[in-house]
Amino acid sequence: MSGEPAPRRDRWAPTSATVLAALVVVAAAAGFVWLPLIQPGSRVTGIWNAICTAAGLIYVAPANQPVVQPHFPLSQVELVPDLLRGTSAESIGRGATLALRCTMCHGARGLGPADIPNLAGQYPIAIYKQLRDFQSGARVSAVMQPLVAGLSNKDMRDLAAYYAYLPRLPPYHPAGAGPEIVLSGAPVRNVAPCGACHGELAHKEGVPWLEGQPEAYLAAQLSAFAAGTRHNDINGQMRNVARQMTPTEIQEAAAYYANRE
Repeated sequence: MSGEPAPRRDRWAPTSATVLAALVVVAAAAGFVWLPLIQPGSRVTGIWNAICTAAGLIYVAPANQPVVQPHFPLSQVELVPDLLRGTSAESIGRGATLALRCTMCHGARGLGPADIPNLAGQYPIAIYKQLRDFQSGARVSAVMQPLVAGLSNKDMRDLAAYYAYLPRLPPYHPAGAGPEIVLSGAPVRNVAPCGACHGELAHKEGVPWLEGQPEAYLAAQLSAFAAGTRHNDINGQMRNVARQMTPTEIQEAAAYYANRE
């Protein structure tokens, strides 16, 4: 009587399985118990607490963890429904009176020289935010801060209403495509197209309209964001964008938006 040969039994299999199981247990004990317990400043107590912390089920803040505070004032402006309401003729008229003190730099019609921003037709929330930031010190200017120090919240709202009421310069660009950094951004560097926030493709409340702004002013502000010397952008958005731009791209973007030929 013949039959199939008995399967060969690997005598090392039980030993290998035992060693592997031991390694898994040791690794799990080290990762889920030992390492959480020995972390500097750890407040984890007990094996079960350590396992839950390592698994991400609970969070135990390290003891004496310093809170990082910026060394400069932050913008405190918040977008509330009241800021989105339409402006009245009374508000615009009062803003026109208040703006008389601004004409030396910003011009009688809200159009300034090469290094001063044009305010005519600017979004009112954008103007209001910058005035508030100058007043709080979130945006630094030796000229603007003394001028806005005594303004009330209503004053700033009225000034914003007046300048937004003035006709803005119409956009104009020569035939042909603009610079790549403006039209398409740089996705690999996490830079969105400028128009995604500033008005050509979409508009985010509080973000300024850039068309017709002076080239020198735009280049200076982008460079300031890139260097971190201007920091009143919400959540660091402009700083994150500008520091990813090359000096050439900054100049190209500034020239594109300033083009009035």
